[in-house]
Amino acid sequence: MSRSNGRDDASLRADLSVFGLSDTEIDTYLTLLSRGEATTRTVAENADVTQRAVYGIAERLEERGLVRVKDHASPTTISALPPEEAMDSLKERLESITPSLEERFNHSTSQTPEIRMVKSRTTALNRLRSGLSEAEHEALVAIPDHVYPEIEAELRAAVDRGVFTFLLLGERDGTDDVEREFTDVADVVRYWHESLPFLYAVDDESAMIGDPDVLSLTHNDKDAVTVSQGHLSGSVLGMFLSAYWPASTTQYVSEAEPLPATFDWFRQAVFHAFLHYQQGTELRADVVTEDGTQLSGRVVDVRQAFVEPSTNDYTLETSLYLETDAGTVSCGGPGAFIEDYRAEIVALRSDS
Repeated sequence: MSRSNGRDDASLRADLSVFGLSDTEIDTYLTLLSRGEATTRTVAENADVTQRAVYGIAERLEERGLVRVKDHASPTTISALPPEEAMDSLKERLESITPSLEERFNHSTSQTPEIRMVKSRTTALNRLRSGLSEAEHEALVAIPDHVYPEIEAELRAAVDRGVFTFLLLGERDGTDDVEREFTDVADVVRYWHESLPFLYAVDDESAMIGDPDVLSLTHNDKDAVTVSQGHLSGSVLGMFLSAYWPASTTQYVSEAEPLPATFDWFRQAVFHAFLHYQQGTELRADVVTEDGTQLSGRVVDVRQAFVEPSTNDYTLETSLYLETDAGTVSCGGPGAFIEDYRAEIVALRSDS
């Protein structure tokens, strides 16, 4: 069995077929590689194709940048380009179409959940940065404190876009770096002096969770898992808010959004409603529910555990209670099943 650079013919032919070459085109190309240059007749005899077919095959190979046809010579000859030059040409063509392929891929909708293992610090960090850059509504992030400077720019950009952002810093002493400025970095920043899993959850659509050391060492045996399905990412978010968030200590809380204010992300509306509620502001809320029902009334209770003191009765309860003309009703976010209504848009205004 002949070999080329340690690869057998079957493997080499399989790899060449990836570039769209047919069996006869591969036969012709390998013949030319072994000879360097040959007449169409010689190629036909060695590749076991007709001489007439060789002209069409050679033309297609030339279009791919693999050979050069010297039809000015008599008889016509075909020469193989140096493999390094030919592969560079193929690489350039692949690179030239990659942006267009990525654009189409990014606009497609995944039909099945994606679960991937990540073992590289660079990959994990890049995915975190991409998640923050693509966030439209909400981002929850838990990282070792030393990683914070590497994603600070993405956090600030997310907040600047109006993304509701929570940041939890592990392995941090609350007395360390007290002068660090968290304004416009997140809506709430908390810390925990112990190590905690690295994780993020974005827009109830994608999430990652893994060992904190995956972000600490360039080469290690630690890993993380990414998911891109609502129920799976929701589980990561639920663990974040129910397990690690309550056990941490508050470092920073942003100011309440000036009124009137309209929110299309329910947790963000509850957060700002609670900040105003804490300040003694009498609030009214105009709510558009999932089924298009419109509610309006005075806010008489806010249930949450985003900031202290927690006011919810059970883990993850996030809701608004409104006193309407039809009585007191409760509103939860999308997917809520205990509250009376599922709210999609909440407009807050002063009731004074």
